Amino acid sequence: MAEREFVRQIPWRDTGATVRVLPTAGVFGANASGKSNVLEAMDDMRHHILHSFRSGEPGGNMPRWPFRLEEQSDVEPSAYEVEFVLDGVMHEYGFIHNDERVIEEWAYHRPKGRAAMLFHREGDDVKFGSVDKARSRAAQDLLRPNALLLSTAAAGGHPQLTPVRMWFARNMHFAHARSRAMRQAFTAQMLDDDRYRSAVLELLWAADLGVVDAKKQMPDPSLRDRLQRAVRIIVGAEDEPSDGAGLDLDELATVSLLHRGQDGNVEFQPNEESLGTLVWFGIIGPVLQSLESGSVLLVDELDASLHPDLVERLVRLYQDPQTNPALGQLVFNCHDPALMGDGTEDRLLGRDQIWFTEKLNDGSTRLYPLTDLGPRKNEAVTKRYLEGRYGARPILMEGGFLGAAESVTATAP
Repeated sequence: MAEREFVRQIPWRDTGATVRVLPTAGVFGANASGKSNVLEAMDDMRHHILHSFRSGEPGGNMPRWPFRLEEQSDVEPSAYEVEFVLDGVMHEYGFIHNDERVIEEWAYHRPKGRAAMLFHREGDDVKFGSVDKARSRAAQDLLRPNALLLSTAAAGGHPQLTPVRMWFARNMHFAHARSRAMRQAFTAQMLDDDRYRSAVLELLWAADLGVVDAKKQMPDPSLRDRLQRAVRIIVGAEDEPSDGAGLDLDELATVSLLHRGQDGNVEFQPNEESLGTLVWFGIIGPVLQSLESGSVLLVDELDASLHPDLVERLVRLYQDPQTNPALGQLVFNCHDPALMGDGTEDRLLGRDQIWFTEKLNDGSTRLYPLTDLGPRKNEAVTKRYLEGRYGARPILMEGGFLGAAESVTATAP
């Protein structure tokens, strides 16, 4: 697949004009360079939008994780902004907040190409554009300093702002190590639906894990409610009825996998499986949901416990229009430089899909795209990255490795 084929064109305003988008972006860099924080920031934004009105206490603070390596008196407010296409129209939404309150918040859309205001908030002062006036006044009356207007208005069913909030509910799902058990429960729940079950088993079989079937198992009743809420959060349906995720959520399960043995299939419990098998099973559900709905999936350490060939095939599911017709998007970080490509036409990622994180002297993170470095079309990106041409690699202290080893081996009996 040539690099130019990765770009997709989607409508972004009423006239039918299109915008170029990419299905995948990969972030590479050294350990502790900030790769995970890039995704964490997106997840934090989503959390505030979905929960700031209902979970925030009147007069309470706004949780955040500011930069810790500077004087606390110098810590700046946290700022978030995103552009997305909703129902064929480009939208822009963002907000700025500190520990106590929302400082600024705004939402615009571009139905005719030029930006038209939905609302703009500065502190407690809110200006609305051409939106439902009665619902807007009601939202403003309920607005708290520590709650987002978007979250507040959507709670009241605002006709123009609720769809914006719902975009975040259905997008930017975050797959990381802490959610592994939840994601496995989500994939297990898919086994009750014949169409999803077939797709789950196909991906288990395709990964060459020796798995021929899967059985859903009921969890301990004491864990049921927690698992149910966790799975609904993954699919962005925590505020909807129990069937709002498009799956039966009345019962949740863990899974046992059946492996082909000499005398027939043998059932393995989760604690008997390899970590790689469980990681793959846990990512299958979110990937299928993303590909089906055209939603954005964030994956931390995509290559953790998975063979490079398996990671490559997963990324290609998003890159190929045949397997990703709804234009789901995958944003991930990892350490495997082979994913960047060797300069051939069949490279896995285009030059505009590769990003780097580098830790600066003050401990902050610099995020920059490969395109800023002017790579040639057929550049051997993996080779040049390993040579240190792009930065974003650890500077290892050889003396520290030697000194640590010598300090214990010198006194060994």
